[in-house]
Amino acid sequence: QVQLVESGGGLAQPGGSLRLSCAASGFSFADYAMSWAREAPGKRIEWVGGIFGDGTSTYYPPSVEGRFTISRDNSHNMVYLEMNNLTPDDTARYYCAKAKGPKSIPTLYSGQRSEYSDWGQGTQVTVSS
Repeated sequence: QVQLVESGGGLAQPGGSLRLSCAASGFSFADYAMSWAREAPGKRIEWVGGIFGDGTSTYYPPSVEGRFTISRDNSHNMVYLEMNNLTPDDTARYYCAKAKGPKSIPTLYSGQRSEYSDWGQGTQVTVSS
C-alpha cells in the first residue's frame, strides 16, 4: 500500500531554514506528481508546492514563491521541501501528498484533500523566536 512518511520538521527562528523530507513507498514513484501542503490550526489546508513526476517542472503559490523549493529524487523515492526565510506565518503541520497523475498538481483552493490520492501523517513546523 502507499506510504508517505514526512520528517524534518521542528522549531526554527524567523529568517531561518528547514528542509522537510518525504519517503514514499508502495507505488511507482516517478509516475506521479507530488506536492507539499500545510495546515495551521483554524485555517484551511494550503498547497505550498508541487513537482511533476519526472521532476521537470515545479509550481508554487505566491505565499511561498522564492522562499520554498520542492525537489525529488526518483532513484530513492524521496521528495523534499527546502524552506528559507521562514516567518511565524509558516507555522503549520506540513504534509506530503501523492497526486493522481504524473503532471497533476491540484492547488487545493477547494480545500478538498481528496484532490490528492494519498497523504502522509505530516510533520510539525514551528517558527518562533
